[in-house]
Amino acid sequence: MINHVLVIITLVLCANIAVAETYRLSLKDAIALSLDRNNLVRSAGFAADAARQDVAITTARYYPGVFFEEAFVASNAPTQTFMMKLDEGRFSQNDFQIDNLNHPQTSHDFRTALTIQQPIYNPSTSPAREMAVKESEKQTLAYDAGKEDTAFQVFRLVLEVQKSKAQLRAVEQALGDARENKRLAAVRTGAGVGLKSDELRARTHLGSVEQQFITAGNNLMLARMQLANVVGLKEGDSIDITESIIPLTSGMPPEELVKVALESRKDLKQSMVELEKSDAALRLARSGYLPSVGSFATYQMNSKDTPFGSDNDSWIAGISLKWQLFDGFKRYHEKDRAVAARSAAAELLEARLREVRYRVRESVMRREEMGKRLEVVRNSLEDAEETVRLLTRRFENSLATMVELLDAQTALNQVRAGLVESEANYSLAGGNVYYSAGIFMKEMLK
Repeated sequence: MINHVLVIITLVLCANIAVAETYRLSLKDAIALSLDRNNLVRSAGFAADAARQDVAITTARYYPGVFFEEAFVASNAPTQTFMMKLDEGRFSQNDFQIDNLNHPQTSHDFRTALTIQQPIYNPSTSPAREMAVKESEKQTLAYDAGKEDTAFQVFRLVLEVQKSKAQLRAVEQALGDARENKRLAAVRTGAGVGLKSDELRARTHLGSVEQQFITAGNNLMLARMQLANVVGLKEGDSIDITESIIPLTSGMPPEELVKVALESRKDLKQSMVELEKSDAALRLARSGYLPSVGSFATYQMNSKDTPFGSDNDSWIAGISLKWQLFDGFKRYHEKDRAVAARSAAAELLEARLREVRYRVRESVMRREEMGKRLEVVRNSLEDAEETVRLLTRRFENSLATMVELLDAQTALNQVRAGLVESEANYSLAGGNVYYSAGIFMKEMLK
């Protein structure tokens, strides 16, 4: 029984492994695929579609409303039966008798009506439609901003994959060095010129590096899976990038980048549209003080016994004006609310303008900083490698201790890891300049 269970578990695991795939893509392909399959991007696209439908809904207020009605009524109320007979054209001289007027028999009526209502002037329709248009623009900009954010997130995760690869290679190199140190210690111990403690230290160091190797391999696997998740692939799939990411550089000075950002940032445009929407909301609140005018026309048929029948027909048409004179100060407070909301939108726009200017300048400074740090780390790597080379020779000639060699080796491993981190940060800083200026996706998909 246990063997059968083990076989089933093995088959399930093998099936899962067979389903999972590793996709080999370029950075541009990964970004393009994410824009089509990422769930958050698709959600923003549907929200933009819904907002566009709101524009059509509010535009429909300009068109006439057409209603068809079929109703059946039965009553013995004097006024109701009187009107039924009039509408059906069945009123006779006998119906004027006092007893028939006061105590009529039960009557019933089938009423068929076609009604048209046409707004002529409604002061709330135009600002309401304008609000819907601005909301549609805002949602479209949110969709574009979502694509920009997703593209940059893919770029960042691609760098994470590359960094994990480089870290794995660095740990592999450190693992080779640690094995060589262990071999040297064992040789010296076997020759009777070394200490057993040196061999134990080398073995302990090797174990530490082997743990780092396991972690680095896991980090690479998780980075690929996370990238696949953002791109929109199925669970368990991973992505391997087939190209090395060249650090992005922009020849534009900071002030020009700020100008580009003010023209291109989607979140900034959203704030501008929100301010315009607040203007429309204020006009809508003020429209409550104005009257509305509409026209109507109805053609109806009445029948005593038959639905949709016509014992008699009639029509009515007219124009109506409606003006609310008092509403408990509701319109007054709605106007004040709209004024406050507009002021909030204006302040938010100003705050975002300041934030964008700062972010662009910060991104340029950070890129320069990362470039200088990368240069320093590269020089440090040369020094650390030379130090390890010299101490290795000194250890072979019994002029240095294993502690000194392992300290130097540990320092070299840290510098290698720092170089990988610095290279990734420099590439990320270059992409962040474009992202802060709102042109990242435009530049990457050229």
